[in-house]
Amino acid sequence: MKDVLRLLLTEAPESPSLDSVDAWWRRHLAVLPRFQAPADQALASGFRMDRLGFAFASGYHAALRSLVPQLPADRRGALCATEPGGGHPSAMETTLTPEGTGWRLDGQKTYVTLGTHAEVLLVVATEGRDAQGRNRLRMVRVDAKQPGVHVEPLPALSFVPEVPHAALRLEGVTVSAEDVLPGDGYTRYLRPFRTVEDCHVNLAVLGWLVKVGRRCGWPVALREELVALAVLMRALAQENPSDPGVHVALGGAFTQLQRALERCETAWEGVDVETRERWQRDRRLLDLASRVRMMRLESARQKLAGGGTED
Repeated sequence: MKDVLRLLLTEAPESPSLDSVDAWWRRHLAVLPRFQAPADQALASGFRMDRLGFAFASGYHAALRSLVPQLPADRRGALCATEPGGGHPSAMETTLTPEGTGWRLDGQKTYVTLGTHAEVLLVVATEGRDAQGRNRLRMVRVDAKQPGVHVEPLPALSFVPEVPHAALRLEGVTVSAEDVLPGDGYTRYLRPFRTVEDCHVNLAVLGWLVKVGRRCGWPVALREELVALAVLMRALAQENPSDPGVHVALGGAFTQLQRALERCETAWEGVDVETRERWQRDRRLLDLASRVRMMRLESARQKLAGGGTED
C-alpha cells in the first residue's frame, strides 16, 4: 500500500497527452512492473492517464486481471458477455459444443468494451441446461486472431469516445480443453465481475482525480479525502466479490464517493478548459451501472438479514 500511496502523493502529476488506444496501452504497461496487485495497478495507471476514458480502460483491464489471474499481463483483454437478448445468464445463447478432443464455439456478442483492440477474449458461453432448466455457463479464453472470430467496430459513444466498443461473431471457433476456464461461468466469473469492475474502475478514476487535484491545486483536505476513498476501495477490491458484506460496504463507499464528487464541483473551476470539458462530457460514465448497484446492495442487505439470497 505504501508504494502506491507514495506515487499518488509525491510523484509528478503531469501526464503528456495520449492520442490513441495504443498510446494508452503503452502507458498502462509502463506502470505494471512496479505493482503486483491489480488494485494497485488500477490506482497507479489511473494516476498516469490524461483523461477519464483512459483511466477507465486501465481500471477495466485491471479488473479482468483480478478476475482471471492467468490472463497475460502484456495482452489486452475483453470480457464478452452481452448478447442480443441482454446480459442475464438466461439470455446467453453462444454455444460451447464438444468437438473432437476440444470444443467448438458459436454465437454473437453485441457489446464488447475495447473489443476492436483486444488480443484475448473472455467469452461467456452455454454448454446446455441443467435438470432445472438453467443455463450451464462456462468462461472460454479465445485468441482474437483465431479463425472464425469476427470483430465489428461500433460507433463511438457520446462520452469517453476514446474507448472503443465492438460487436463479436463467433463461427466454428476451435477451443482447446485448457482454454475452457475452471468453475461455473456465472458464479465464478460473470456475477463477481460486476463487483470486481466497480472496485477497479473506481480506483483508476480516483487515481486520476488525485492527479488532477494535485496538478491544479485543489484544497489539501479534498485531495486527502480522495486518497482516503482510494484506500477504502482498494481494501474492498481485495475481498471476496461475492460476499454480501462487501456489497454493503461498497454501497457505503459509493455514497462517500458521490459526496466527494459534489465537493469537487467548485474545484473544477480552476482546471484547464480542455480537462474540465472532457470531465463534464465523460462523468456520466460513473453513473452507468447505478441501478445494478442499487439492486445488488438491496439483495445483499436482505441476505444478511436472512430474508433472501443474492442473484
